[in-house]
Amino acid sequence: MTVLTLGLNHHTAAVDLRGRFAFAVEQLSPALRQLHERLASPNGSAHAGNAHAAPPEVALLSTCNRTELYCAPGGLGASAGTSASAVRHAAIEWLAHVGQVSQEELLRHTYLLEDGQAARHAFRVASGLDSMVLGEPQILGQMKQAVREADTAGTLGTTLHQLFQRGFAVAKEVRTSTEIGAHSISMAAAAVRLAGELFEDLGRTRVLFVGAGEMIELTATHFAARTPRAMAVANRTLERGEKLATHLGAQAIRLADLPDRLHEFDIVVSCTASTLPIIGLGAVERALKARKRRPMFMVDLAVPRDIEPEVARLGDVYLYTVDDLSALVQTASEKRQAAVAQAEAIIETGVQGFVSWLDQRTTVPLIQALHTQADAWRATEIARARKLLAKGEDVEAVLDALSRGLTQKMLHGALAELHSADTRHRPQVAASLSRLFLRGDLTPARAGTHAAPRATPGQPERSRPADPADPEDLA
Repeated sequence: MTVLTLGLNHHTAAVDLRGRFAFAVEQLSPALRQLHERLASPNGSAHAGNAHAAPPEVALLSTCNRTELYCAPGGLGASAGTSASAVRHAAIEWLAHVGQVSQEELLRHTYLLEDGQAARHAFRVASGLDSMVLGEPQILGQMKQAVREADTAGTLGTTLHQLFQRGFAVAKEVRTSTEIGAHSISMAAAAVRLAGELFEDLGRTRVLFVGAGEMIELTATHFAARTPRAMAVANRTLERGEKLATHLGAQAIRLADLPDRLHEFDIVVSCTASTLPIIGLGAVERALKARKRRPMFMVDLAVPRDIEPEVARLGDVYLYTVDDLSALVQTASEKRQAAVAQAEAIIETGVQGFVSWLDQRTTVPLIQALHTQADAWRATEIARARKLLAKGEDVEAVLDALSRGLTQKMLHGALAELHSADTRHRPQVAASLSRLFLRGDLTPARAGTHAAPRATPGQPERSRPADPADPEDLA
């Protein structure tokens, strides 16, 4: 295993459970460093017993609909294999601790994907194929933010960098080559549609937006197009709320004033990064009493919830969460499925390219070892040549000795394998040597008849002249 994805989303877990694993943007870097330290620590982690391996890599994606860990063990080849199970165990243990649930409970609601499956999932997420709103573009920006946070935290390495950059390229091709986002409505549009079913004329309603992030701005823009009677923005940071309110032609209010003013609004849309509900049952009950039981339409787009779930039991409140909106965003099925088929083909090509890259990465330790050995031979022969030159030896003779020394060192192991091979395996060894050193110019049969003679006692082993492989070709 080279890449691991551990996550839960709107397909596997309800909104309340997802809320236990949600991270605000400012929490991502500290969380990444904490998990990275756990994976890299010597106490029973993925790094244990392999002090020279590269550190593990970690990225964390957290949105309203999903929380996903992307991990890559430190090291390559065999070293990655030995640390894979430790990475898997540590990731599960850490995420269960974050959500304060048992590992058994966590695994009932999560997916655990590796290598090609992990890449396919990441590419589908980036392309919007795994979103509640099929083809929505917001997830791509959220993934890019997750990569930036991992890079800032120092937990992004070569493998995850390749995974995400290839995923972004695939997502771009999907969006430019297909109509994946053209046949579905957004969460914001779904909220407006639902509000229109409750209130005959949205132009006579008063709308309150709680929060000032991207989702609220998008939703507010959709409501503003229906020209409600009044709009207001409540935000913890008044300055940011005023900025959005100015853009919308709305009023900015303090979040602390929300309980006293809640009754003024017919429609309330909330999406903040609060870890606890900010609109409680009691506040809504008082608002309904002040409104003389006139209905309120409330949309909670936050994960974790901004509005206490008990509010939904009130008779004059129509409360919808992100999960409740899912049915409305599934439209134009036939056209959408045609676009999905095109997108899946693009994604599959991207997955195969990434898997091929991963397979090539497993040979990196061998390539590095070959370069190290070749450099050591070169250094030995250069040192010997310098000594000969210092003694006044002829330059041409020194250069000839240097070239012969390098040639013998490079051919010695190969020729030793050929000499020691038994009759049954010698043709295969000869074919390999021909392919590696002669680029296939000599057939195995002829190669066997041109084996270098064994050295006689007291004489150095000499070999038939041949072009040594260029070390750069090893890369």
